[in-house]
Parts: sequence; structure tokens; C-alpha cells
Amino acid sequence: MAMANFESNVLSERSESKDYMYYFYILRCSDNSLYCGQTNNLQRRINEHNFDKNKSAKYLRAKKPVKLVYSEEYSNLQLVMKREWQIKKWTKAKKEALIIGNKRLLKML
Repeated sequence: MAMANFESNVLSERSESKDYMYYFYILRCSDNSLYCGQTNNLQRRINEHNFDKNKSAKYLRAKKPVKLVYSEEYSNLQLVMKREWQIKKWTKAKKEALIIGNKRLLKML
């Protein structure tokens, strides 16, 4: 009986917890510049960047429309934030190598 209660409590805790996926993404702007960000809802965030001036990043306001060119999925907010910080420091050439999936060039840059 105690085991059944334990299992029931574990299941209810799991169902109440919010399981989010987090996304690191790269957008190509209308001026061909690249913008890196992270979110827990990729489609919503791209729509905000393109259509909601109050929720879009200031950098993007004069560079619309933006197009998603790359994304990665994470189950942990800290990991996606770390990845965003890492890639934001890269040169545009290195980001372009990541976007096209050229691992050899990526290592060279």
C-alpha cells in the first residue's frame, strides 16, 4: 500500500512539472546579418521577431523579415544559454559554417 502511494505521488509530481524544450536559434535578417537567440517556443519567437514590435529584439526592428536558418534543441535552460553565449562570440564566417553544416571549415575558423 505504501508503494502505491509513493508511485501515485511521483506520477502527480511529474504531471505537474513543466517539461520544456529550449531552442538555440540563428536568424538571417533582411540585410544578411545573423542574429542568435534562445527560447522555449521557436515558432512563437520567430513570429514575435517578425510581427510584434513590442516583443522583438531592438536589433531586429529595422532588419525584418527574419528567417530561421539554424536551430538546436536542449532540455536544459542553462545549456541553451551557454550555447547561445558561446556562438554569439563567433565570427560571422564561423556561424555560416555551422549553418551549412561544414564541420571541417568550422574547426578551421
